[in-house]
Amino acid sequence: MIVKFVKFQGTGNDFIILDNRNSLYSSLREDDVRRLCDRRLGIGADGLMMLNQRPGYDFEMKYYNADGREGSMCGNGGRCLVKFAYQIGIHKSEYKFMAVDGEHEAEIDTDGIVSLKMKDVDTIRKKNGDFMLDTGSPHYVKLVNDVMDIDVYKKGHDIRYSKEYEQTGINVNFVEQTNDDKIIVRTYERGVEDETYSCGTGVTAAALVCYHNENGFNDVQVKTLGGNLSVEFDRTDDDRYHNIWLNGPAERVFEGSVEIN
Repeated sequence: MIVKFVKFQGTGNDFIILDNRNSLYSSLREDDVRRLCDRRLGIGADGLMMLNQRPGYDFEMKYYNADGREGSMCGNGGRCLVKFAYQIGIHKSEYKFMAVDGEHEAEIDTDGIVSLKMKDVDTIRKKNGDFMLDTGSPHYVKLVNDVMDIDVYKKGHDIRYSKEYEQTGINVNFVEQTNDDKIIVRTYERGVEDETYSCGTGVTAAALVCYHNENGFNDVQVKTLGGNLSVEFDRTDDDRYHNIWLNGPAERVFEGSVEIN
């Protein structure tokens, strides 16, 4: 089978995208996805997405981790898929699509920045000074002083494979707050099992933890290894977060075709 693909990246978080509206690629196997995402033996990516038809929506997002298994929500992936949808002719002022964690809205501004509405967050669990929350994917947030000096792979791997998280996995974020509304985030991602240049749901989780307005609108600027993002949200005094938007660039890298045996 010949697979036609487009490669996208959002702040260095890179994805293989397939137009699957005609169900051409629904037969791809786990090892096919893993091979395509392999950076030495395949195209190379943090994950693979299919854009599917979905009645009542502009499209459906189907996401697979680099290990070949179907993944949970990917924020940067969602933003890239919206830009891909526009480029294949799905032109909307506001998008509505379905993902594994439910319905999402999205917009593309005149500068090409893609804004993606994330799921509401009603619970942030705290343990030993760290934070656990679900922003479409489960995240562990650890505040540190010098994030660029952290061995993200080792420390992230240790937490992800600790007894509590070994079976289901968790993404691990190391966060340095440089100002009231500015943070730096580095993330170890499950499914990739390594540090990635950026993680949209991780950036969102870190921004919620690092709110600067106790009750009301927040706008947190986020620096990652791959570039800059922002997260806007409303926080209520009962520690609930809604109207959460992840904003940042999404860029086409290249396209091609590859044969799958």
